[in-house]
Amino acid sequence: MPNLHLSWPWISLVLLGAFHGLNPAMGWLFAVALGFQERRLKAVVTALGPISLGHALSLGLVALPVGLVGLVVPRDLLLAATGLVLLGFAGYKVATRFRHPRWVGMRVRPRELVLWSFLMATAHGAGLMLAPVLVRMRGDAVPGALAEAGHADHLARMGHAGHEMQAGGDALGPAVIAVALHSAAMLVVAALIAVVVYRKMGVEVLRRAWVNVDLIWAGAFAVVGTVTLSAGFWSLFAA
Repeated sequence: MPNLHLSWPWISLVLLGAFHGLNPAMGWLFAVALGFQERRLKAVVTALGPISLGHALSLGLVALPVGLVGLVVPRDLLLAATGLVLLGFAGYKVATRFRHPRWVGMRVRPRELVLWSFLMATAHGAGLMLAPVLVRMRGDAVPGALAEAGHADHLARMGHAGHEMQAGGDALGPAVIAVALHSAAMLVVAALIAVVVYRKMGVEVLRRAWVNVDLIWAGAFAVVGTVTLSAGFWSLFAA
C-alpha cells in the first residue's frame, strides 16, 4: 500500500490546483471571453497555455523562497510563520475589498496573457496557498550542513560547500516539481470548465452566471492559515 504520510502533500497539491482551476479569476473566464470574441474554440484552448504559465511563475515566487528558507529555519517554526502570513493575507483581502489588477482590454498577445495571469495569481495569493504544503514537505530538522560547524576549518569549508549544493538541490527540486504538478492540475480543470462553458452555456453565462468567489477565497485562506498556525505552534510546544 502507498505511504499516505508521504503521498498526502502531493495529493494536496493536485487538489489545490483543481481548486485554483475552478476559480474564474484564475483564467478560465478570460479564456472563454476571448473565445467568444474570436468566435472559435481554438482561441479558448490557446489562451490557457499562457495563462497556466503565468500562474506557475507566480507560484514560483513563493515555492522557491519557501524551499530555500526551509534549509535554515526549523520546519515547525516556519509552519507557524506561514500560518500568520496566510491569516494576514486573508485580512488584507477583506480590508481592501478584494481588489483585483485591472486590464486594459481584450486584445492581448500570449506574453500579455502570461503577465495578466501572473498578476492575477499573485494578487490572489495563489502561491501562498501552497506554502503550508511545501513547508510540510521539508524535513523535521534543519539540514546537517549547519550542524557541522565544529569540524576543522578546512574540512568545515569543504563540507559546508558540499552540503549547501546538495541542500540547494534538495530544496529547489521538490519546489519545481510541486509547481509543475499543481499547475498541470489547474490547467486540466480550467480547460474542462472553459470548454464546457464555451460549448454548452454560451455568452449569457458571462452576464448572468458570474459567481463571485472572493469571499470563499479569503475564507479558505483564513481556515488554512488557522490550521497551519495551530499545527506549527502545537509541534513547537509539544517538542
